[in-house]
Amino acid sequence: MATIYDVAKAAGVSPKTVSRVLNGDAPVKKETLDRVQQAISQLGYVPSSAARTMRSNKSGLIGLITGAISMNANVVDTSGLPDLFIVQGIQKAIEPSGKTLLIADTGGKTERVPDLIRTFEEHRVEGIIYVADHHQQVSLPRIGSDIKLVLANCYDDRGTPSVLPHDRQGQYALVRSLIAKGHRRIAYLSLSPNMDATRERTAGYRDALTEAGIGFDPELVVTAEIESPDRETAVQLLWDAIDRVLTLSEPPTVICFGNDRMAMRAYGILRSRGLDLPGDISVAGYDNYRLITETLYPTLTSAELPYAAIGIRATQLLLKLLDGEAAPAKPILVSGPVTPGGSVRELPKPITKLSTVGRKST
Repeated sequence: MATIYDVAKAAGVSPKTVSRVLNGDAPVKKETLDRVQQAISQLGYVPSSAARTMRSNKSGLIGLITGAISMNANVVDTSGLPDLFIVQGIQKAIEPSGKTLLIADTGGKTERVPDLIRTFEEHRVEGIIYVADHHQQVSLPRIGSDIKLVLANCYDDRGTPSVLPHDRQGQYALVRSLIAKGHRRIAYLSLSPNMDATRERTAGYRDALTEAGIGFDPELVVTAEIESPDRETAVQLLWDAIDRVLTLSEPPTVICFGNDRMAMRAYGILRSRGLDLPGDISVAGYDNYRLITETLYPTLTSAELPYAAIGIRATQLLLKLLDGEAAPAKPILVSGPVTPGGSVRELPKPITKLSTVGRKST
């Protein structure tokens, strides 16, 4: 294997001149530059990245820790591949920077994270992005002060720079769009109450109602999923939640479901009760997982959970930190649009008539 000394001898220059050409840290005459580059090409010389890293303290390496590869490869779940989409966003944002992305998968075992971080530290990465599979609080071991850390789809209690989905805004925008179509009795069948996303989305649901002057009815908000249930239990909980809201003295005209998978199951449950969608009852989901929203009939109205954008924003944040910019004081929140489908019917607006005693609505 050729060395820097072999290149210097072939080009008729000193090893220090070859080093200047490789590192670009000092001016070199064009004639000399051409001779050195020609010698490098002829000899097949490959510079030592480890040696350059030790001199410059910049490896050009970014570490990514995720469970996306193993979890989604082994588990077929129509709820989508959130962390994998985040990883794809990170890859897209890293490419223009010239940095190299090193990906380590946890295999679904969070106890592996400390070892993965240690491995990245040994490879002298400049920064690490940790990706969670859902909006949650995490606790990671401390890393060296010379390595920047950014959390994607999660946060911690140390104020580590993080990028999160704006769940409150997403649910608010969804419910607001339903109100704009004339709906005032809006049910919300949520995911587990222990999830950060559920708490944020419930707040967004209430925000939209308050803005429209619609009173909050707690009977319209029902937990329809628990953490990690088997399929049979999940269907039973969903069936019961739907039954609860449909048997109210004043049932809803539209039901918002915690995610698109839940909404997909609800299509079958509602039709088994003889209901027409959206003629008798309208349905909305959350995530905008297109494999579901675009293939259901009617197509599903859903709030976008911007996974790819979370990955891109997390990468942009890390690159800014590496350039010496200060970390933001709060998590960066990423919003997404509401994608309308055929599952929500527009209700007729009340007809206002004028009379001698004032306005009357019929």
